[in-house]
Amino acid sequence: MPTESETAGEPRFQRVLLKISGEALVGDGEYGIDMPTCLNFAEEIAAAQELGVEICLVIGGGNIFRGLAGAATGMERSQADSMGMMATIMNALAMQSALETIGIQTRVQSGVRMDEICEPFIRRRAIRHMEKGRIVIFAAGTGNPYFTTDTGAALRAAEMHCDAMLKGTQVDGVYSADPKTNPDATRYDRLTYQDVLERNLRVMDATAVSLMRETNIPIVIFSLHNKGALQDVLMGRGNSTVISGN
Repeated sequence: MPTESETAGEPRFQRVLLKISGEALVGDGEYGIDMPTCLNFAEEIAAAQELGVEICLVIGGGNIFRGLAGAATGMERSQADSMGMMATIMNALAMQSALETIGIQTRVQSGVRMDEICEPFIRRRAIRHMEKGRIVIFAAGTGNPYFTTDTGAALRAAEMHCDAMLKGTQVDGVYSADPKTNPDATRYDRLTYQDVLERNLRVMDATAVSLMRETNIPIVIFSLHNKGALQDVLMGRGNSTVISGN
């Protein structure tokens, strides 16, 4: 049942971090960045911002390079992860361009200093940007190897005092099995952090889930590919899975 605030048309979260996979930016291609897809996401984010919600983003880099894949082929892991961090910066700049094309002020902050092309990560400055109505995109993960962009997103969500971490995926929630290959897969409306860890549900890595549990920030899994889905999540509508402490 919707809460009174949702019925009145008020979003249930005031500040959120949206995590988007790098693969989502590919569109109908096989790799790289599809700018029409970025523009579609930008419009969804702009519509959500119109609800009065402060939004920051983390975008993965798997459409360009995956550190784990590079390490698996014989590359030194720290070096491979550094390449993956640079891929996330490329994606962040592409999304910044898409958002600014439709008139949304955006800042990119990187966990690895690249002062000529984006700001370094400064927590108080990022919060101030959001308070002024700007979208902040956090790139380069935590700035350290051996940590995924999911963990980077969880860390930034905690540092920004976000009300929730939203993860846009290919499906509309968490399932007991892959719904694309198993028609009998069950979709969960709600799970606890412990459920995800004990059942080894591969929503995001265990470090990220543990950090969200420690900071008591709910995780909302939904399909970003459905038009209006981000607004629906913020208003408590549509299909999604909420992962929380109870």
